[in-house]
Amino acid sequence: MTSSLRLPPVFQPITYRAFQAGADRVVNAIRPTLGPLPRIVALQRPLDSRGPELLDSGGVIAKRIIQLPDYRVDVGAMFVRDMLWRLQEQEGDGTATAAVLFQAAFNEGVRMVNAGLNARLLQGYLEEGVEVIIGELRRQTTPVAGPAALAQVAYTVCHDQELSELLGEIFDTIGGYGRLEIREGAGRTLQREYVEGIYWERGLFSRQMIADWTRVRSELEEAAIVFSDLHIHQPQELLPVLITAVQAGCRRLLLIADELSDSALSLLLANNKPDHMQILAVKTPGYGQEQQADFLKDAAVLCGGRPFLRSAGDRFTSIRPEDFGHARRVWADLRNFGVIGGRGEPRALRSHVASLRKLHAETTDLVLRGKLQERISRLLGGSATLRVGGVNVREIEERKALAERTAAAVRGALQEGVAPGGGAALLACRPALQRCLDAAGEPEQRAAYRILYNALGEPLRTIAANAGREPARILAELQEAGPQHAFDVFAGRLVATSTGALNDPANVIKAAAYAGLSSAALALTIDVLVHRTEQPSHALPPSPGKRKQL
Repeated sequence: MTSSLRLPPVFQPITYRAFQAGADRVVNAIRPTLGPLPRIVALQRPLDSRGPELLDSGGVIAKRIIQLPDYRVDVGAMFVRDMLWRLQEQEGDGTATAAVLFQAAFNEGVRMVNAGLNARLLQGYLEEGVEVIIGELRRQTTPVAGPAALAQVAYTVCHDQELSELLGEIFDTIGGYGRLEIREGAGRTLQREYVEGIYWERGLFSRQMIADWTRVRSELEEAAIVFSDLHIHQPQELLPVLITAVQAGCRRLLLIADELSDSALSLLLANNKPDHMQILAVKTPGYGQEQQADFLKDAAVLCGGRPFLRSAGDRFTSIRPEDFGHARRVWADLRNFGVIGGRGEPRALRSHVASLRKLHAETTDLVLRGKLQERISRLLGGSATLRVGGVNVREIEERKALAERTAAAVRGALQEGVAPGGGAALLACRPALQRCLDAAGEPEQRAAYRILYNALGEPLRTIAANAGREPARILAELQEAGPQHAFDVFAGRLVATSTGALNDPANVIKAAAYAGLSSAALALTIDVLVHRTEQPSHALPPSPGKRKQL
C-alpha cells in the first residue's frame, strides 16, 4: 500500500498540530457570523465576474471552502467542513455554534492529551458528558405556538423582520408538518399564498379536459376517484371503470393512471359530457414505482377506496363500487391536481400519519426524512407558498436560501419546542456538569467535564464579542444573576429567559451541541493521517451520517 502513495503518512505529534491548524482555519472564518449582530465574511467568486459573496451563514461558508493548500492541514479543515455541512442539511442552522464548541473542546482536549492523558478514555468521558448536556437542554425545552412567538424564533435565525413575520404567520397556519414551498418571486417584496387541500405535481393527460380556460383548470364536486399506477393501452381496459361508476351513480370521476394510450384517452373524452358524466384523467404522481406506491397508499387512506397496483398484477376488470375513493372536491390543471375534503376514514388517517411521524423521528437517512416530511404535510392538508422577491437575481437567490434555512429551523421549533437563546441554554447546563465534575475520580473523567464546562461558555463569549461587547463582563453578570437570565445584545442588558424574548429552536441547539462536542471527542483519537495519491473532490456533498435522536 505504501508504494502507491506519493505523500508519506503523518504521525503524532504532527497529526495534532496539522489537524488543529486546519480546523482553526475553518472555525475562525465562521466565528464572526455567530449571533444576532454578526460580522460579514466576504468570499471571492473565482469563476464569476461579480463582486465577492457576502455571507453570514456558517454552513454556506464551510461549503465554499473546497481545499487548503497544505495537504496535512487540509484534513482538519475538511473534517470540520463535513460536520457543519451535515448539520445544516439536517437542521438548517446551528453551524456557527457547533463550530465554536468544536474548537473550544478540541483545542483544550489536545492540551490535555499532550499533558499525558489517554485520548481514548478522554473521548469516552466526553461522550458521557455530552449526554448530560443533551439531557439538560431537553429539560429546558418548552413548546412554542402563535405567530408572534414563531416570528421571534425565525428572527433569531434570519434577522429579517419582514421574513420572520411572514414565516410566523405561515407556520401558525399550516403547522409544524405543513407543506411550504419557497419560490423565487417576480417583484421586490415577499408574498405568500395558501392552498386549500392537498395537491401533487402531475397534471391532466389532455388539454381537452380543461373546463375553465380563464384559470386553465377543471373542478369536480363530490367526485369519485380511481387510484392506480396502471398502463392503459386499450380502451376496453377502462370499460369496467365507466360501467361501475354509472351503476354506482357516480357522475363525476377522477381517474389516476401512469399511462393512457391515445385510444383509451379518446374513450374518456367521448364520455366526458357534463350532463351525463364529467371525467378527468391525471398522471400518477411520483417518479418510479416506489414513489408512486407511497402516493397511492397515502391517497387511498386520505380518500378511501383501494389502489390498483401494476406490481401486484391488478386490472380494472375486478373493480367494485367500494374500490372508489371519494372527495368533496377535486381539481386539475396541466401541471398539478388536488384533492379537497377526502372522504377516507379519519381513524385510519390518524393512525397512518402517526406511523409516518414515528418513522420520520427515528430515521437517520436525510433523504428519507425529507420524503416523509413531504408525505406528512400533504396528508395534514395545510400548504402554503412563499414567493421571495428582490431588486436583482443575486438578492433573490440569497434571500431564498435564507428563507429555506429559517423555515427549517421554525419547523423544528414547532415539532420539538424552543430553549433559551443567546448561549443561555448551554450555560444553564454548567451546574449539572459541575456536579459530575465534583463526583469524578479518574484524571480523564475530571478533564472531560472541565473541557465541556469551559466550552459551553464559548458561544456566549463569541456572540458578545461579535456585537462589540466585553465577554468577560457579561459572563460575570450572568453568573451573578443566575441561570434564568440571558444577555440581549440589542438592548445591551440581561433579560429573564421566562419572557421568551430570546428563544432558539431546541432541536438546533441540541444538534449543534451534539455535533460540535462529539466530533471534537472523536477528533482527539485521530493519530495518523494517510493521504491518497489522487485526492477526491471535496466539492461534492458528504454522504449523510447517522442522525442521533436528541
